[in-house]
Amino acid sequence: MLLSVLQANASVMDVDANLKTIDDAARRAAQAGAGLLLTPELFPVGYAPLRLHAELDPATLPGIRERLAGIARTHGIGLVYSLPAESAELPAHDDGAQPAAAANRWHITATLLDDSGAEVLNYAKVHLFGPEEHKAFVAAQEPPAVVDFNGIRTSMLICYDVEFPEAVRAAATRGAELLLVPTALSAGFDNVPQVLIRARALESQLNVAYANHTGHEDVYNFLGGSVVAGPDGSLLAAAGDSPTLLFAEVGTDTVKAAREEVPYLRERRPELYGKWDQRS
Repeated sequence: MLLSVLQANASVMDVDANLKTIDDAARRAAQAGAGLLLTPELFPVGYAPLRLHAELDPATLPGIRERLAGIARTHGIGLVYSLPAESAELPAHDDGAQPAAAANRWHITATLLDDSGAEVLNYAKVHLFGPEEHKAFVAAQEPPAVVDFNGIRTSMLICYDVEFPEAVRAAATRGAELLLVPTALSAGFDNVPQVLIRARALESQLNVAYANHTGHEDVYNFLGGSVVAGPDGSLLAAAGDSPTLLFAEVGTDTVKAAREEVPYLRERRPELYGKWDQRS
């Protein structure tokens, strides 16, 4: 499958402008023959956790989702987008008090649509990054699920999640061959796309696509640096710091070859690791 990755600058709380950017990217990606467009974390509303917490009306979210489904349907392309979503449950702090995000009860989520605009996979972010996200959102607990998408076993994480090897391995052990990661990575963290994403792809032997923002949004300066890494750690596509649309071929043959050559997943010893954790 030809995969496309959008790297762009969003306008905070300007949904019309951001959806126009996604629509244009979807059109160009579809014309190039891509089967899927991956977009950055919270791109339809812009990345600004505290402003979203204070200003975003959750009643507008279903309409935004329907417009995104219309983009996928119009251009006949799969689409990954990220939005806040209301949480059904909120964990209490150790003292029993509800967190500050209780007023919104929101997770950061990612959704995979097929080329008809139908939802085929949803994921909620497990690892929140920094004080702003912790104030505005609630960390989820469910593991990444896996679905068959265009013949490739596909899963999702969001931004900081991918920096934890356990999260990527959870997707891989569930059969993922392609991991899609909307992100909002600030400038100064160059080693994440340049080193860590390739390491995650190599150690769990799957394709990893990582879509970041560029430029300035709210109080954040974003790195860009979006990448697609193959299951042997090779770099399939990489962006600089400017808006762009990346393309990379991803598939199952390279995943199977990597897992046969070095059987990391098959030779894991999770029961032993559990004992190590108990003794630490």
